[in-house]
Amino acid sequence: MRLLLDTHIFLWAIADPVRLNAAQRREIEDPTNNVYLSSISVSELAIKASLGKLSFDFDLLAIAEKSGFELLDFSASDALHLKNLPFHHRDPFDRMLIAQAQVRDLFIATQDPTFALYACRLLR
Repeated sequence: MRLLLDTHIFLWAIADPVRLNAAQRREIEDPTNNVYLSSISVSELAIKASLGKLSFDFDLLAIAEKSGFELLDFSASDALHLKNLPFHHRDPFDRMLIAQAQVRDLFIATQDPTFALYACRLLR
C-alpha cells in the first residue's frame, strides 16, 4: 500500500499512537508499505508553530525519516489538480493533500470525515 498521512495522523503516529485505529496502526507499521509525509503537512505544522498554535521540540524531518516515513514533495501537477476539486473542504492544507493523493493514486490515512466527500482512497 502507498499511504499518505494526514497531518494529525502523522502527529499521532509519532507522539500518541493509541489515537490511531487498528487499521491505521497496522498499515503504518507494515514494512511492505510506503508511508509518506507530504511537504504540505510539514508546511502546515511549521505555520502553526510560527503562530503559536502548536509547539514541538524535535526535528520534524529527522523524526519522520527515523519513523520510516518517506518525504513527498508537492508538485506543480499536484497543485494544478486543485482546480478540479469541489469545495467540500475549506482547509487548504487538506485540499492539497487530497489533490496530491488523487494525482499520485495514494491512500490517505485520516480521521477527518470530510475527506469521504472526495473521490479518494481512504484509510479511516
